[in-house]
Amino acid sequence: MRPTTEAELAQTIAAAQGPLRIRGGGTRDVGRPVAGDILETGGLSGITLYEPGALTMVAQAGTPLAEIKAALDAENQRLAFEPGDWRGLLGTDGRPTIGGVIAANVSGPRRIQVGAARDFMLGVRFVDGAGNIIKNGGRVMKNVTGYDLVKLLCGSWGTLGVLTEVSFKVLPNSGATGVLLCEGLGDADAVRALSKALGSPYEVTGAAHLQKGMDGAPVTMIRLEGSEASVAYRTDALRTLLADIGDFTIETEPEHTAAGWRYIRDVEPFHDRDGDVWRVSVKPGDAPGVVAQVKGAEAVYDWGGGLIWMLVPERQKAETIRSAVEGVGGHATLFRASEETRKSVPVFQPQPAALARIESDLRAKFDPRSILNAGLMG
Repeated sequence: MRPTTEAELAQTIAAAQGPLRIRGGGTRDVGRPVAGDILETGGLSGITLYEPGALTMVAQAGTPLAEIKAALDAENQRLAFEPGDWRGLLGTDGRPTIGGVIAANVSGPRRIQVGAARDFMLGVRFVDGAGNIIKNGGRVMKNVTGYDLVKLLCGSWGTLGVLTEVSFKVLPNSGATGVLLCEGLGDADAVRALSKALGSPYEVTGAAHLQKGMDGAPVTMIRLEGSEASVAYRTDALRTLLADIGDFTIETEPEHTAAGWRYIRDVEPFHDRDGDVWRVSVKPGDAPGVVAQVKGAEAVYDWGGGLIWMLVPERQKAETIRSAVEGVGGHATLFRASEETRKSVPVFQPQPAALARIESDLRAKFDPRSILNAGLMG
């Protein structure tokens, strides 16, 4: 099923006799396998409003992300939250859509400075599990009264409603980029360098560490953006600040810097490699200790160490990983694994009883028949 209008989508959901698998571009196969008829949003496509001067855009949920980026490039603007392309990581094809980005709250390395995808959202239109069309928020920044459904839908993975239209803020491109690079640091020293950089006044927009870089050696990466003169001053000053931790070099060539951060954003080190992938969130200072407790793990640290992508042997015991993560107050998502594993392991972090009740009540309210991606997050 591939509706081409919001009204048609609402009618389709209202008439559904069984569960539905909600799919945008088909690029993010995450969560427990979902049974049901496939309901695609790709027929709801197109930018309906773009005001570069107001830094706002409105688009139908099935609009390809490439179309969004092309329109922004023409005005020297961008999606500042830097959404990743996970097709290589997950082994999927198709085309990422803006609705899929928002439904999964996809946010890249720049989140540490500008915030997540949900922080750029202004409004949504969606259809709930009863076939009702619901609108929340608007097309400009304003205070929200009542329940903020815009934020609620971000990261709900299509389990509360099917997005039909999203409105969001955009930002100008930054101009120049400078990246500090250091090879050979251990995890603890690397996270210490990232934390020191993020705590400096130099406005870091990317802070990552790979246990194995493109040449196989550990590499620590720190990004600064802005005018050419500002980037030159800040990268030099930051290199001096970090001299007690490692010998950092500076890269400013645009293609090289873009490729390096795409490598982090899209988790390219784990493309076409055997093993399960976990996505872990912890306090940066706890990150090296968590990774050290997981036998056979290889890690990519992003967000200064607050986000860890871990490649582990297939069917690595989830209890081992979650025990290490929960011991420091973090949470972990089984991001890539076989269908068999995803059926047998809680993919998303199990919630405390009180929060689980709130989630259950919300789903009962927005999807009373439990037909929208049923079980995907459970």
